[in-house]
Amino acid sequence: MAAAPRRRPVDDPPLVPLEVDLARVMVVGTALWSVALVVSVVLWLTGTIGAIPVAVCAAGAVLGVLGWDWARRHRPPATPPAP
Repeated sequence: MAAAPRRRPVDDPPLVPLEVDLARVMVVGTALWSVALVVSVVLWLTGTIGAIPVAVCAAGAVLGVLGWDWARRHRPPATPPAP
């Protein structure tokens, strides 16, 4: 017998989305993929791994740059400081 799904009580306030700077998230992710790319290239050159991990890390870095560009262009307008 499956358990019934849990439901939120009716009196709970609605959840508010967390505001995150996506450009910053993309920069961090791209930096991590770039580090992984450097490590995988060194391992590939020493013959420890094949070329597929290098290609995966390169794809991650390239997609991260594209994501950063998209996030930068689609930033919400800055809100003026409160008086």
